[in-house]
Amino acid sequence: MENRLYVGNLPYSFTDDDMQRTFAEFGTVSSAKVVMDRDSGRSKGFGFVEMGTPAEATAAIQGLHGRDLGGRDMVVNVAKPMEARAPRSGGYGGNRY
Repeated sequence: MENRLYVGNLPYSFTDDDMQRTFAEFGTVSSAKVVMDRDSGRSKGFGFVEMGTPAEATAAIQGLHGRDLGGRDMVVNVAKPMEARAPRSGGYGGNRY
């Protein structure tokens, strides 16, 4: 079991500090980050938490997955590695034809 957790279905008002406090109930929180939209600066409604040990991560999953948080049921599970994406095309710059 890994220490890095995906946390989804968060209220859009949820901050990094809120995430830190919520997960600290289950052990040491090495990092807590809510993902923000770079254009609007608003939360995307999900983030990542790194717990101190795999046992603390397991306790956080068991204690928080499905918990009502601001009218939304939190999703908490082990974070999966980011999949490689194909290069994006289009947009500005470069030759179009």
